[in-house]
Amino acid sequence: MNGIAQWLFGKPHATKGEIFSVLDIGSSKIACFIARVDENGQPHVVGIGHQLAEGVRGGLISDMELVQRAINAAVATAEQMAGETIERVIVNVSGPLLSSQIVNIELPLNGREITDNDIQRVLAQGQTLAPEDSQGHALELIHTLPVHYALDGQKGISDPLGMIGHLLNVQLHLISAAFGPVRTLVTAVARCHLEVEKLVATPYASGLACLVEDEIDLGSIIIDIGAGTTSFGVFFDGHMVYADGISVGGSHITSDIARGLTTSLAHAERLKTLYGSAILSQMDERELIDVPQIGEEAPEHANHAPKAQLIRIIQPRLEEIFEMVRSRLNAAGVNEISGRRVVLTGGTSQLPGIRDVAQRILDRQVRLGRPMRISRPYANKTNSGGFTGLAEATSGPAFSTTAGLLSMAMSPDPTLQHSITEALGGNLVGRFGQWVKQSL
Repeated sequence: MNGIAQWLFGKPHATKGEIFSVLDIGSSKIACFIARVDENGQPHVVGIGHQLAEGVRGGLISDMELVQRAINAAVATAEQMAGETIERVIVNVSGPLLSSQIVNIELPLNGREITDNDIQRVLAQGQTLAPEDSQGHALELIHTLPVHYALDGQKGISDPLGMIGHLLNVQLHLISAAFGPVRTLVTAVARCHLEVEKLVATPYASGLACLVEDEIDLGSIIIDIGAGTTSFGVFFDGHMVYADGISVGGSHITSDIARGLTTSLAHAERLKTLYGSAILSQMDERELIDVPQIGEEAPEHANHAPKAQLIRIIQPRLEEIFEMVRSRLNAAGVNEISGRRVVLTGGTSQLPGIRDVAQRILDRQVRLGRPMRISRPYANKTNSGGFTGLAEATSGPAFSTTAGLLSMAMSPDPTLQHSITEALGGNLVGRFGQWVKQSL
């Protein structure tokens, strides 16, 4: 096992009774999970809260007051269920904000042993290499992930600690995000009297929740299709080597349906959920569905449309999403290492037939992914009053990112998740949050 797989599938490091809390801020929902570590070092979710995501559009905060209200509601529900009050959360950063870059760092050793301080020096040096946006403004660095180590030309080293040599070469994967939206996100959470402990890229979290060990090692693409965004990442040789996203998701399909069938967004979402599919069948032309008209609630005023008409609206938008993902992967030059495997997750991945569309456009084997490392289905209450698993409604693909954030919360190795702010002397995210709270 290498890299991520080493701690994700290896021995647990968390302490029994520890409490972890995470906050998934998406375009359609805001979810909070509170987990307690059991005697086997595994997370058991004891508190769940999720709320309609008002004030978030396309992965970006559009209304601070509304998003704060939604965060407070989700957190309060989770705290009440868990019987705990939380102060710190791990929060996701959505795909469209992300920038992915591979850099190489060389560290002279002069024939001595490699120590943990050397690794930290490399990571700190990587912090200074964050890219800039098109206006020349520095991006906010979210992750500094070691991808490959080489010592005196010897490659394939998974852990160089304790080894002796003259020159250590480290390949780092820097995942950055736009400065303003990230700081706005941290501010919104801080105004809810919570400290952001870590920021985690959405495709990284989803990959941790859904991928199996071989997919992480041999190469795979995780695609998380949410409501307002589609986040995707490439895993290879035990590491995440690419992260990206686009501002197109399930809500765009809903809008297409509302326009195409001249119905309200609420009814369009219902039609998508009940009758939506990505693949046409012979029966779809003959099957009629009721389409309520805008402003008309009485069933007798509903229009009747063949189910095929609905599917012909859904299919092009799904094809567009996968074509955009394919284009980004081609432009980044990661196709060769991404393997032949695609894992789809996120709420929109539950559309029937979506797997076939993805397989056709991406020319890869495709499976549907859901959180795997948090027990389910929902169990009865334990003697301690907690819950030993997730309800079926909150253990599906729509909650993959939330579950992955819990995996990050339990990460024992700081080199695997290195927040921008932690290597530069103190937790800047935490201090920024404290400043906001003191200013309220």
